[in-house]
Amino acid sequence: MARLTPITSKDQVPAKDYAIVDAIVGSRGALQGPFSMFLHSPELAGRVAHLGALVRFEGSLDMRGRVLAAMTAAREFDAVYVWGAQTGSARRQGVPEETITAIREKHTRGVPPEDTQIIDFTMQLIRKHRVDEATFKAVQARFGTDQLLQLTGAIGYYVMLAMTVNACELEAAPGAEVLQP
Repeated sequence: MARLTPITSKDQVPAKDYAIVDAIVGSRGALQGPFSMFLHSPELAGRVAHLGALVRFEGSLDMRGRVLAAMTAAREFDAVYVWGAQTGSARRQGVPEETITAIREKHTRGVPPEDTQIIDFTMQLIRKHRVDEATFKAVQARFGTDQLLQLTGAIGYYVMLAMTVNACELEAAPGAEVLQP
């Protein structure tokens, strides 16, 4: 059970923050997941949602790359809510079950090279707080500098979501795949 009461409707925040709630619902369809926690601090929720809109919906980095980074961040932090949300998205993006399993098991054996590149970049950044030169250059050559930075920003965004759901003990959504640490 979550440590904070999830905010799932506009009437749970002060009237001055209704526009923030409306923007979140407008872009995501509902108040759920990390935003049900972030809304205990509406200004933070609004700013995180603004960044999330770029990371999730507006950036030029391909969706498969985003979801691989998100799943890897979720797994590295054992963030059950984020994992459950992202595995569904990964399957819709055509990510093979072998890749999802590899991320769940924290390895890249049997993963297509183009996916391994993103997973390795994400794991290095989270585990070592740095990315080795060869991995950096390979990602930069593949995506260009702008998308390399979008990937890095996406990793940071999903790490922030993972930390929030973990601090608040937010469980996986009903029907979502449950991550076992």
